[in-house]
Amino acid sequence: MTDFDRQRERMVERQLRRRGIADERVLEAMAEVPRERFVDELYQRRAYADGALPIGDGQTISQPWVVAAICEGLGLSGDERVLEIGTGSGYSTAILARLAREVVSVERIEALAAAARRRLQELAADNVEVRVADGTLGASDQAPFDAIAVHATAPAPPRSLLEQLAIGGRMVIPLSERRADMLTVLTRTASAVDPETGAGFSSLRIAPCRFVPLLGEQGFESE
Repeated sequence: MTDFDRQRERMVERQLRRRGIADERVLEAMAEVPRERFVDELYQRRAYADGALPIGDGQTISQPWVVAAICEGLGLSGDERVLEIGTGSGYSTAILARLAREVVSVERIEALAAAARRRLQELAADNVEVRVADGTLGASDQAPFDAIAVHATAPAPPRSLLEQLAIGGRMVIPLSERRADMLTVLTRTASAVDPETGAGFSSLRIAPCRFVPLLGEQGFESE
C-alpha cells in the first residue's frame, strides 16, 4: 500500500464517513479514485487535505467532503445519465463515472477540459464525454438527464439546466446567498419549471459551502 493509498483511506473514514456521508457507493468511489492524479505535482502532498486546492485558471478542486456531498445528494444507483457542469480537474467526473452509466461534463476553459480528458483516459473512464461550452446552458442535445451536478455557485438555478433535468431527477447546485453559498438539492416535480417562483421543483438545503462563480449566459456575468 502506497502512502497515497493510506491517505485515501483516512480521507474516507475521517473526512467523509465520520462527517455524515453514508452512501456506500459514494464512499467506495472516493476510496478508488486517486485524487493525487488530479492536482499539480506541487500540491500532491496535500491532495487529501480537508480543503480545496488550486488547479489553474483561477479554478479549484473542491474539498473531498463537498465532492462526496454532491454525489450523495444526486442519489445515484448506477444506471443514470448525468450532466456535470464544471469539469475542472476531472476529479469529480471520475467519481461520477463510477456511480452512473454515462456522464456528460461541460467545462468553459479549454485548457482544463483538455487536461481532464487526458486524466480520465488514463483512468479508463470511457463512459465520459468532456465538452467545452457555456455550462449554464447545459447540453440540450443529450437531454434529459437523470441527475445534474453543478460545481460553481449560481445566483439562481439556471432555467436551461432545470429544463434538461428529467422529471423526478435531482440537481445539486450551490446557490449564492447573503453570507455563504448553499449547497442545495433541487428535484424536478413537473414539466413546467420557473426558477423565479420555484414552480416545478422542490429544494433541500445540504450545507453552506464556498465555490467559484458559475459564469455564463444564465449565471454570473464574466468580468
